[in-house]
Amino acid sequence: MSKILFITSSLFGEQSKSREIALEMLTVFRDADPKTEVVQRDVNRLSHLSGDTLQALATVPENRNERQAELVRLADRLIEEVEAADTILIAAPMYNFSISSPLKAWIDHLARAGRTFRYTAAGPEGLLKGKKVFVVASRGGSYSGAAKAMDFQEPYLRAMFGFLGLTDLSFIHVESQNISPDAAKEGMAAARRKMNALVAVPVAA
Repeated sequence: MSKILFITSSLFGEQSKSREIALEMLTVFRDADPKTEVVQRDVNRLSHLSGDTLQALATVPENRNERQAELVRLADRLIEEVEAADTILIAAPMYNFSISSPLKAWIDHLARAGRTFRYTAAGPEGLLKGKKVFVVASRGGSYSGAAKAMDFQEPYLRAMFGFLGLTDLSFIHVESQNISPDAAKEGMAAARRKMNALVAVPVAA
């Protein structure tokens, strides 16, 4: 039985295009293995990393007050969800050329020295290894051509996840969603073709 951590981060909820494609991918995984265990985390419900959280993490457990203990439990739970997963599926819309601030908050909670990465004589080493990560990255425009220089979504996620040891990373781009109805439709179709290729599902002619 495989374990999938499904992360959603769109402000548009059920209207999210990244979520729509990611849910279709999740269905494929479940159909292939009905015993698949799925944990879903909507990061829009997370608080952003705060000075209080950092202080709580820096305080030895026996000296933490009730509020600090609560903050640490949340941060630990987010890391444990990633550690327990075999596959991580992330619906990640682009906002202002980058990721959403709630998704950044989730990543900030994950990045903990000594737990998810460490510094060695050879440089930093990510400790969240051996997992497959799929990112469904939706965008209002198209960033495969000249506008690629404005894409801070995929490069950031590749760099940050790689730093944490999550190097087996595949992207499914859902592009051109705000250009025109026809462009948006083709963007969704292209995303489905890429998704199907990644999970080896034949596409009907």
